[in-house]
This record gives sequence, structure tokens and C-alpha cells, in this order.
Amino acid sequence: MSDATDDLFGGPAPIATRVVPVMVPMPAPRPYSYAVPADMDVVPGSIVQVPLGPRQVFGVVWDGDPADQVDPRKLRPITQVFDCPPLAEKHRRFLEWVANYTLSPPGLVVRMALRAPAGFDPEPMVEGLRYTGHAPERMTAARKRVLELAEDGLSWTRSGLAHAAWTSTSVIDGLAQQGVFETVFIAPPPVVPPPDPEYIPSRLEGAQAEAANELLEEVRAGAFSVSLMDGITGSGKTEVYFEAIAETLRQGRQVLILLPEIALTASFLERFQDRFGAKPAEWHSDLAPRTRERVWRQTATGDVRVVAGARSALFLPFENLGLIIVDEEHDPAYKQEDRVFYNARDMAVVRGHIGGFPVILVSATPSVESQVNGLSGRYRPIHLPVRFGEAALPDLHLVDMRRHPPERGGFLSPVLLRGVAKTIAKGEQALLFLNRRGYAPLTLCRVCGHRFQCPQCSSWLVEHRFRGQIQCHQCGYQEKTPECCPECGTFDHLVACGPGVERIAEEVEKHFPDARTIVLSSDLLGGVKRLRLELEAIAKGEADIVIGTQLVAKGHNFPLMSLVGIVDADLGLANGDPRAAERTFQLLSQVTGRAGRSGLKSHGLLQTYQPQHPVMQAIVSGDAHAFYEREIGERERAKLPPFGRLASIIVSADSRGDAETHARGLRQAAPDMGGIAVLGPAEAPLALIRGRHRFRLLVHGPRQADMQTYLKTMIANGPRERGSVHVQIDIDPQSFL
Repeated sequence: MSDATDDLFGGPAPIATRVVPVMVPMPAPRPYSYAVPADMDVVPGSIVQVPLGPRQVFGVVWDGDPADQVDPRKLRPITQVFDCPPLAEKHRRFLEWVANYTLSPPGLVVRMALRAPAGFDPEPMVEGLRYTGHAPERMTAARKRVLELAEDGLSWTRSGLAHAAWTSTSVIDGLAQQGVFETVFIAPPPVVPPPDPEYIPSRLEGAQAEAANELLEEVRAGAFSVSLMDGITGSGKTEVYFEAIAETLRQGRQVLILLPEIALTASFLERFQDRFGAKPAEWHSDLAPRTRERVWRQTATGDVRVVAGARSALFLPFENLGLIIVDEEHDPAYKQEDRVFYNARDMAVVRGHIGGFPVILVSATPSVESQVNGLSGRYRPIHLPVRFGEAALPDLHLVDMRRHPPERGGFLSPVLLRGVAKTIAKGEQALLFLNRRGYAPLTLCRVCGHRFQCPQCSSWLVEHRFRGQIQCHQCGYQEKTPECCPECGTFDHLVACGPGVERIAEEVEKHFPDARTIVLSSDLLGGVKRLRLELEAIAKGEADIVIGTQLVAKGHNFPLMSLVGIVDADLGLANGDPRAAERTFQLLSQVTGRAGRSGLKSHGLLQTYQPQHPVMQAIVSGDAHAFYEREIGERERAKLPPFGRLASIIVSADSRGDAETHARGLRQAAPDMGGIAVLGPAEAPLALIRGRHRFRLLVHGPRQADMQTYLKTMIANGPRERGSVHVQIDIDPQSFL
């Protein structure tokens, strides 16, 4: 950038001595060149503020020589360098790798690492108190406790001293007025206390102890490795990897724990606190902005030792990262499908490789890709074959809905209803699982057949009876539930088709009016705070019947849960996704694993119209090995990942014609290279989202194919994006909608 010589305030620019490249958080293909004022010291990785057009933006001083060999006096100068640790060289290499692999603008990847601009500056000092040695005029029991704590001369915050002495802040204020304390300024407290690896060590035996020793070997080696720890639900995987965390902390290094739904894992945070005496710092979208800034800053300075976070935590600027754990590594939530398309599980392995430290992947139902890597020796497989303690797996049975249909208008078979009745009669809990939010997935008119569809998307509006709304789950469009058909005007002839969790709750209330029922769904009123309270209530036994979507499969421990009923086990198989069988197996295995974790004799009932399907047979037989062997064989024959490579190109535009024309132009520009084939273009299954028409091309190649070079050539030779046309590339797609 060389179009200005004056600074932001219109005066002469400060004398500049050199030029550096700065990566700004914009979709630009390379860094921009800026002048460095003579009185400013920057190094690669320094976080700076620079002018960009009429605005001031933050950026990172990048590696290498500037692209523009321009006299520094002709360039706009860096405005400010922030007083925070620069991004480490290995972290910058990781960000570049992600950009190159995903074919994303590097500035957008860097933006993910700079998510808390207010955290770039040091936190302000806080007012504290220090004991002066003076005695108070009158001694009380509360004052005595305060002085016993403060007499060592260390500084305290007012509230911290009152809390430690089990008294009120008014006692502290009274002592300060008498000169017993003087005002001092101290560093702000850490966002979380440091974890103690020796606080309460886990008592592991048998397979758990052996697995922990294997992980400790990898941590002590201090080099890159990937361990795949799989084990049935309730086998103690968390307690095992806690030992790897403890060893990493003893080495003075930091730990990142990736979780698919961090906002819903209060039980995990409590288990961590029970083991280490303090909770890890959290990182997810539900955090307050000020907390996010403090976590970002203290991670960069090394004051935060352990972070438990969602996928974006992978881009935090750790001062000395020594271990990454990816819990529930199979979970689709690790895939981001917006702006920068990446899989956090795979990128965690890359960050470990670049940083030279171990990565641990954990799951009761690993992904096929990870299983293949374990079998080939790329990952170290660690298996936990039995549940921890006295717990036993639930007895699983298929309920053939052709032989045991529900009553008219219902969705629960007599077999499942009898099971629920027996369970709650014993004072135990039953879980009914259906992976559909709301009351019904479709509403239509009996008279004219009108179906309620989103005006901006090619998807039906889902009825949410609890809220009195119909809503689109793609774009968020919502309207009040209509009283009459907008097409023919008929009243009282709108019918809800199919069940959601709210409709199952209605059916449960009909059969069990005195039971305490809780519905768990991510879109219920009250958000994450309410969900956490509901989960705590279930764990305490304050519910008889739980009805939930897939969020109930996220590693929760419900001690009284002894029956799990799958309302529609076939639901995940009803699409053309090549991972449909794998995901159904994983989800149903995880859900049924919620039962019997505390030792109660437990059961699982799966309602299905396809009892002979290989997925159903694998689940009830407990033969996961046979299922994976079959699934891996099918993938290998079809040359699908991990035996082949896929990339998706999504072309969207305001008009269907523009999207289709551009997609066909890209198809014609596809080079002839290395056995790579292009399928399509075809209208995407969700052909309209948020008013934009979508066409999809699928690129398929052999495992060793240079997919990135192929796609770069295709885009470069194809038509340029004009008007409303937008092209998005998804390497290793997880969704085919």
C-alpha cells in the first residue's frame, strides 16, 4: 500500500527506516507493505495497528521480505505496536498451513487467531490492600482471621481477602479506615487459578492404568505423535487422559482440550476441577467479551495453563503449548463451514506436528479416517475394552415397528412405553432420543395441500409449539404459527407431519401425566444457561423422563439413567451422505451409552423399520469391529476418504441462472490432471439458502492427488466472480447439502 504519506491525523508521517509485510484480517491473498517509524520496534509476529483505507485495523507483522520494494517514505506507517507477546514462529507457520490447505485467504485465517482485540493491551492494575503492621482499635474474631491471613505482607484484593477470611467486605473497610491496610496496585487476578497436577490423582487400574502409561510415554518423549484412544462409553477415557494433562503441566507446558459442545459440558469442567483443584479456562462463543479478552491475553502470556474450548480455541496464541486433546474426535461439530472451511480435528494434528508435541484423539466411536490411521500405524491405537468400575453396558434390543406399531397418531411403540413405565416405577430415569428439534418438521393444509416453506430457503418451516412459531433451521426465518392456511384461508385444517422432541413430550405427557419430564434441545428458550441447569437437574435425579436431541449424546453422566429409547433409529440413514451409516452408528452408540454408567442394570430400545440394516445389527450386537471393517472396505472400493480425496465447490448467486452459468464455466475450466474427476455441476440438495441459489461441483481424486493445485488452476482458468456470484471451496467436505 503506497498511496499515502501522512499519518491518521493529517500531519507529516514519522520518519520510517524500513518496510515490513503486515497480514491484515481481510480476504487479501498476501500481506500489505507498511513503513516502520524510526522510534518503533517490531519483529515478525508483532501485533500492530495499521491504516487500511479510511480505517484503522489490527494486523500481524509477517515473515519474509515485503512484496513491494518501495521507499519507506512513500508508504503509510504502522500506527501502533501492541504491548503483548508476538505470535510465535510456529504459530504463524500453522496459520499459513491452514490457509494453503483450505485455499482460504491468509488474512481470514489470521483473523481467527486475533479474536479479542481488546486483549492486545495489558490488563489494567487493580486496587488492592497490604497490611501496614498497625493494630486495630478493637479486635474481633472476624478481624483476627483477616490479620492472620494478611500478616505475611502479601497484597490482597478487598473481596479476595474477605472471602478467604469468611467475613464481609465491611470488616476490611473498617480496618482500612483505621490504617491497618494501605492501598496498593496489583496485577489483575488470573481468569482461572492454576491447576495442580498433584491435587487428587486418579486411581486407575487394569486397562485404564495401561492406557495412561502409554499416553505418559508419548508426553515424556516430548515429540510429535498422535494417539487414538477409543473405548466403550463409560470406560474412563477422560480420567486416563487427565494423567497426560498432569504430566504436561509438570513439564511447565500448556494444554488445549477441544470439546465439540463446550457450552454444554459443565460436568466435564467439574470433573476437571475435582482432579486438578481448578477449572480450565473456557473458550467458546457464549463467553462474555471481557472474559474472552482475558482468556486470550493470559493464554498468550502463559498465565492460563489449560484451555477447554470449541474448535476456534485451536487458533489461540499459546505461549508454550505442549499437548492437544480432541475429545469426541468423530463429532461433526469440529468442521467449520463458514468463511474458512476446516476440520479442527485434522488441524489439531497439524498444529501438533508443527509444534513438535503429542496429540491425543479420543472417542468411543472413532471416525473411519482415524480408524484407518490407527490400523496403518500412523496413529498409536489405545483401546479401553470395559467400563470403569462396576458399570456394565446396556442390553440393546431392536423394536421392529412393523410388528409393534404405535397407536394411531403416536410415535412410541407399546414395547418402548412398557419399558419407560417399568423404569420410572423403579425410581430410575428414561431417555427418549430423537434428533429433531421442535414439534414437527412440516406443517401442511389438509384442504389444499399447501406446505409451509421458508421464503428464503428450500426447506420446510419447523413448528415450535412451545414458542408458538414456525421457523427455518437454515436461515433462522420465523413467523407466528398461523391459524389458517394462507393459500385457501381454511381454519382448523393445518396438520403437523412427523415428530420433533416437543411432539414426543406431548405424547409422553399423555401416557405418563405424573412423571417429571424435561425436554433438551439447543433452541429452547433460555439458551445455554438453561440447558446447563437442566443437565444438572437430570444428574441430581430431578427428572423421570428426558427427551432430547443429539446434545444429550455429548458425554454427559446421568447416574440414574437405566433406559434409553431411540424414537427413530432410521432417521440418519435417510439421505445420500456417504457417511450416513458411520454417523448413525456413532450417534446411536453414543446415545445408548448414556445408560448404566453408575452400575444400574440398563437397557436400550431402538425403534426401527430396518432391523436387518448392518448399522442396527452392529449396534445391538456390540460388534463395532465388524461394522468398521465393513465400512472401511466399502470406502476403499469406492476410493472415498481416507482412500481418496474429495473437495466441494459451492457456487451461489442471487439468481439461479448466474449460479448455474458460473458453475458450468468452472467445470469447463477443469484441467486434465492426475486422475482427478469433476462431478456436476448440479443443484445442491438445499438449492436455496438465505435467498441465494446454490450449485455444487464435487471433485474426486486419488489419495495422493494434489487437490489444492488442481483447484487453484481450475479457479484461475475459470470465469471471474462478478455481481452476486460467490465461490466457496470446501476441502474434505463433511456435509453434502
